[in-house]
Amino acid sequence: MEKKQFDNKLVQWVDHRLPVFSYMNAEYNEFPMPKNLNYFWNFGALATVVLVTMIVTGILLAMQYTPHTTLAFGSIERIMRDVNYGWLIRYIHANGASMFFIVVYIHIFRGLYYGSYKAPRELLWMLGVVILLLMMATAFMGYVLPWGQMSYWGAQVITDFFTAIPIIGNPLTEWLRGDFVIDNATLNRFFSLHYLLPFVIVGVVALHVIALHVHGSNNPDGIDIKEPQDTIPFNPYFTAKDSVGLGVFLIIFAFFVFFAPNYLGHPDNYIEANPLATPAHIVPEWYFLPFYAILRSITFDIFFLEAKLLGVIAMGAAVMILLIVPWLDTSKVRSARYRPLYRIFFWVLLVDCIILGIVGVKSPSDLVFPGISWFDYKTLGLIGTIYYFGHFLFLMPVLGLIETPRPLPTSISKPVISLSSGGGSAPIGAAAAKKEKA
Repeated sequence: MEKKQFDNKLVQWVDHRLPVFSYMNAEYNEFPMPKNLNYFWNFGALATVVLVTMIVTGILLAMQYTPHTTLAFGSIERIMRDVNYGWLIRYIHANGASMFFIVVYIHIFRGLYYGSYKAPRELLWMLGVVILLLMMATAFMGYVLPWGQMSYWGAQVITDFFTAIPIIGNPLTEWLRGDFVIDNATLNRFFSLHYLLPFVIVGVVALHVIALHVHGSNNPDGIDIKEPQDTIPFNPYFTAKDSVGLGVFLIIFAFFVFFAPNYLGHPDNYIEANPLATPAHIVPEWYFLPFYAILRSITFDIFFLEAKLLGVIAMGAAVMILLIVPWLDTSKVRSARYRPLYRIFFWVLLVDCIILGIVGVKSPSDLVFPGISWFDYKTLGLIGTIYYFGHFLFLMPVLGLIETPRPLPTSISKPVISLSSGGGSAPIGAAAAKKEKA
């Protein structure tokens, strides 16, 4: 790393001994970025902003929260009513979890669309999946802390599924709960882990960013960039672009915090946990619903594997399969811009995930269409589950072999220059290749 000469004497003195300013300048000021990045590349920066927000508000809430089964619900009410701006801090934290998952899910689907998981960025993608797993664990434990009805029974149902694992199932469940049932030991360990895991996420995010800066960002065309004609410095161009995205995001975030703070939550969680009163319909938070639908869709045994165990395996595999996506996709072309068949099935996958989310909140026995007795939400969930795994395990490998992609442009610079000079839409595909050759 080349050291930069700074005007400020104090900065020079520090940087000569600890080159942190040179590092920040190289990685976040002069770092070359592809010219053609669109606003979907804002979501990595937005995820970082939300993560910091969640950590800060979480620390403030931890100062007032009491992790005890007889006091937890009351301590939350005290935060809301008696602590100065406690209601604001709690609503930012609670809705921040939803915003975090929205941002990360968009970030993941952007990577799937533009092929950001392909070589040489496989490890970058895998670190992102690890971040998702840590987020899910942190969010699940955090949802238990208010000790409301849905918190308690959600934890009861989810942890009970681990008993389906042969041999180690019961000991593992007791270890997770810290007891034979969901009780004070469970609440204490969930609080401790919920406080700790965000800092683990920060560490993995740091590795994620380092891996990103090794080979640079992918781009919407999915082609390798040629410096310097294809790049511009991160600052001020993408600082300004990220600021626009951040402004729009904060407006949406503020809407939920101030006008619909409980819209994404469940009303039963404002009832104190009662082990003797089971809610009519137990559902997790919305960001777990597709995985919950996959879990419940398996209602049949296969040989010696019981339905309960198969459901747990399917739910875990729904996330873990993302780790091997770089090797499941056999296409040599990264971006779906130039893959007409893959682009269609990508949108089908997105719709499938939304349908699974809807299935997750419905009762399995409810009919999807009145009058069709055999087509209930359990059946729809099974169809959605089959397509989800089929997309990754069958369609991705096969499409890469049989699909004829459109010709790639030889460079991203000429389409971008055409756009910036008012020349209409960017030339892509065969037209772009011809113009580049000319």
